[in-house]
Amino acid sequence: MEVAKDTFCNYNGHIISIYEPVVSFANRAFRYGDALFETIRVVNGKVMFINDHMRRIKVGMTILRMNVPSDFNADNISRLILNLTKENKLENDARVRLTIFRNDGGFYTPKSNDISFLIETEDLDEKDGYRLNETGYNIEVFHDIKKHKNKLSNLKTGNAMLYVLAGIYKKDIKMDDCLIVNEFGNVCETISSNVFIVKNGALYTPALTEGCVDGVMRKQIISIAQQNRILCYEISLAFNALMNADEIFLTNAVKGLRWVGQYKMKNYTNKMSGYFTEKLNELVSVGVSN
Repeated sequence: MEVAKDTFCNYNGHIISIYEPVVSFANRAFRYGDALFETIRVVNGKVMFINDHMRRIKVGMTILRMNVPSDFNADNISRLILNLTKENKLENDARVRLTIFRNDGGFYTPKSNDISFLIETEDLDEKDGYRLNETGYNIEVFHDIKKHKNKLSNLKTGNAMLYVLAGIYKKDIKMDDCLIVNEFGNVCETISSNVFIVKNGALYTPALTEGCVDGVMRKQIISIAQQNRILCYEISLAFNALMNADEIFLTNAVKGLRWVGQYKMKNYTNKMSGYFTEKLNELVSVGVSN
């Protein structure tokens, strides 16, 4: 009889089996969504954009009044991630989830602001860098719940019911992704990505003040655009802009870019999304990971 391969995670700096119980029924992420998380890509043994991930997580911890341990930095977390990928025999590309949650105790009011963390890894089908989807996404709008703009809007927290319900809706209507709108009816983001449109060679993306997640890949695309003298505007993005766009693409830290082939009856090209995917892979090839 074949023995199932064990899989490991890292809990507070210690590698353990994923089957070993470490989270109690009193866990605050479970009870109250009192948590933050980062989804990180490893490419060819490099933890991509780890400094930006750690900057965002520390901003979130500060906003949520969590204590930041002195050794909670990019170098240490990167080391723990690579040790875990090695333990799980993930030699090339991997998807990593880093979850930070406030320690047990209290009801809505916590007894302590100290934190614990959990690192999980899984293999990726896409190897050796970022790959643009061959078939364009079909997308629709999730109207049932609006995302409100406040200081939590830019964070990736454990409070994800908006995205869960949007994901169920996407599945029901057989779409590849759904647009999330803010309280003023403007485009905010999608279920797990930031949104960019292209018009006459310039980029447009919802500003952080519109309530979108402060995406790490969003930041890379804006930086690449600036370095290559491509205009990029952070704006309030109304729906008529989507219909007038030449191109729409979605960004997140694991997949890179996903181009949209169709929204409503409008079809789109993927020239600019292909260009930015090439630029991302140039960063991989020269060993840029921060």
